[in-house]
Amino acid sequence: MNDSFQSHRPTVAVLGCGWLGLPLAQALVAEGYSVAGTTTTPSRVLTMRDAGIRPYLLSLGGKFTAIDRDTLHTLLSGTDVLVLNVPPRRGAATSSYSNLLHPVAEAVKACHVSHVLFISSTSVYPDEPRAMHEADAQAASDAASDMLRAEDLFAPHDASLGSPCNTVVRLAGLFGPQRPPGRFLAGRLDVAQANAPVNLIHLTDCVGLLSAIIRQQAWGYTFNACAISHPVRSDFYPKAAQQLGLQPPDFRLDDTLGGKIIDSTLIRQTLDYRFQHDDLEMALTAC
Repeated sequence: MNDSFQSHRPTVAVLGCGWLGLPLAQALVAEGYSVAGTTTTPSRVLTMRDAGIRPYLLSLGGKFTAIDRDTLHTLLSGTDVLVLNVPPRRGAATSSYSNLLHPVAEAVKACHVSHVLFISSTSVYPDEPRAMHEADAQAASDAASDMLRAEDLFAPHDASLGSPCNTVVRLAGLFGPQRPPGRFLAGRLDVAQANAPVNLIHLTDCVGLLSAIIRQQAWGYTFNACAISHPVRSDFYPKAAQQLGLQPPDFRLDDTLGGKIIDSTLIRQTLDYRFQHDDLEMALTAC
């Protein structure tokens, strides 16, 4: 463990201060951490600065220039914990996500960052009607394969260090303010998998869990993060749409296919954290 962990709170960099990253960075500042963060949106720089976050404009997409590399190294110099919260771009080519993150992995090593908290996705699990635990990830699709390659760049254990250094958190579907689940399927017709379980997690619990990992130094893990309730899609999404006054989705009644259930037992047993929105139907009012 880096000596800085023993003498003071670690310095934290949040790469990707968007819908999830910004409230996480704000929460960490409120806990007394020194926090830097990146955004691709110039108008967000002032918001971050006003929140006590040292802002950096940085985009990993497109042509990664020498200036971008210098910015990344400046961000990570003196950083103890990097929260890597850069989701894959929709429609991007296979292997583009893991390639996108290669410069980050190189900078982490060059700048001697002690720990990386990598935000991954439960898309790494096959859509089979059973509970999915952390060891069940499969390269069942090109996207899942690329996500797993990205996870490998920041594997929980680094053989060269001989100790746990990073943690991977696979988040279920995200919902919360500005992202109510009632909009996800509203008005759609002939929707499949009526009886499949819903796997979601509220923004509040995402922030709470990620903060707890840093605070409790829970390194060396791969975690699933998901609400414990799993209502079926044909019950949950019409209720969610109606709550917003939107047209509910219409499901195929003859489609009895089930789906995966994300098991979050490990993170609940490991962290001292109590989920705030485990009942998804009750959580609809918290969006």
